[in-house]
Amino acid sequence: MKYRYITIERQYGSGGSKVARLLSEKTGIPCYGHEILEIAAKKENLSVSEMERYEEKVTSSFLYSIYAFSQVEQSNGNMLTNEGKLFVAERAVVRELADKGSAIFLGHCAADILSDRKNVLRVFIKADKESKKKRIMEDYGIQESLVAPTARRFDKKRSNYYSFNTANKWDDLYHYDVVLDSSVLGINGCVELLAGLTG
Repeated sequence: MKYRYITIERQYGSGGSKVARLLSEKTGIPCYGHEILEIAAKKENLSVSEMERYEEKVTSSFLYSIYAFSQVEQSNGNMLTNEGKLFVAERAVVRELADKGSAIFLGHCAADILSDRKNVLRVFIKADKESKKKRIMEDYGIQESLVAPTARRFDKKRSNYYSFNTANKWDDLYHYDVVLDSSVLGINGCVELLAGLTG
């Protein structure tokens, strides 16, 4: 089966962002990650740094997630916190980009946003501790003593944002169609595997 949309969630340091960008280059399918935040920020008349601060403040409150869903369903966007409004804005951007054609979405809960669409492949990319450590130091220039706390911070941010906006666990691998280990397959191996699933 050929998939129209590929959504990728990933552990920090797993190389998931690199996989998404290389997959885009190989297939010619546009990739949207940070671009989603940039477009949403422009629509909301906010700076990207302000949007990123809102993302940082997100908690994993299940009860608030349920409340937020109800407000969105009732079109009561003004009743949401700034964090909730951020997701509503990003949700609209993801759907607009999907309307334009095939796409690769990096983060931003895209799989859940596109859950009503056909041909969506939900991917999670992980890696072992040593591979992530090496990549974080080499790709991001982070010193060894700061690797572990930096990885925890980013993974917690992604987990909280995902849980806050979907009421699902970000690292529940049963929620994905494909789980790739980049420390086993390598970055290029992940790209080749996913490229074979696009059409």
